[in-house]
Amino acid sequence: MTHTTTALSVNVNLIAQVRNRRNLGYPSVTRAAEICLQAGAAGITIHPRPDERHIRAHDVTDLAALMQAWPDREFNIEGNPTQNLMDFVRAVRPHQCTFVPDSESQPTSDHGWDLSAPTGHADRLRPLIAEARALGVRVSLFMDADPAAMALAQAIGADRVELYTEPYAVAWGTPRQAEVVAQFAAAARAAQAAGLGINAGHDLSRANLGDFLRGVPGVQEVSIGHALMSDALELGYAATVRAYLGCMAIA
Repeated sequence: MTHTTTALSVNVNLIAQVRNRRNLGYPSVTRAAEICLQAGAAGITIHPRPDERHIRAHDVTDLAALMQAWPDREFNIEGNPTQNLMDFVRAVRPHQCTFVPDSESQPTSDHGWDLSAPTGHADRLRPLIAEARALGVRVSLFMDADPAAMALAQAIGADRVELYTEPYAVAWGTPRQAEVVAQFAAAARAAQAAGLGINAGHDLSRANLGDFLRGVPGVQEVSIGHALMSDALELGYAATVRAYLGCMAIA
């Protein structure tokens, strides 16, 4: 895939979470994804957790089938590779898988991988990264904005890092914004120097996205779910995707 601007991947977990409140089958996850793709989204992201509190196993295969009709768009599956993620990677071979260090009980992602030697994470991830890449799947590691950690991600075989952006979202609009943006920019430059691609995600929104992209170099993809779907409740899927793409084009 070639994009002249940062690519927008829409996370549809929230649609599944609303659907799961009732045994009625709607709102449709695949229909939401299709409308977002029609509106110009570059890809679809899902994070199927072991308890299926939002994305369920059939959603993964349904979306994989949908994406066959969109060969120029990207299917990204996130999750902890020591839980259920690798089963889905093996089954549907998405374009990208994002390894996230979530515990099964976490309500949402709240930190990146610690790849320092004492944790043992690097040794556990290395063969799983190799397996995914052997299947033709690009691997991104969910990482905090720590410049020193980027070379560690590259050393175990990752193709990209996804910078965990909640600290930026919290700092946005406060006196700490410039300091935090500078930290993310340093991490992005370190990732580029290590030969890694750069993704970003978590609590990015229409309000803060432009400032992030203007301040952080080389971001190839952003994955946005909660804020985008919250906007879609008021604006609709298509108008919301177009609004986000407009923010990104200006940035």
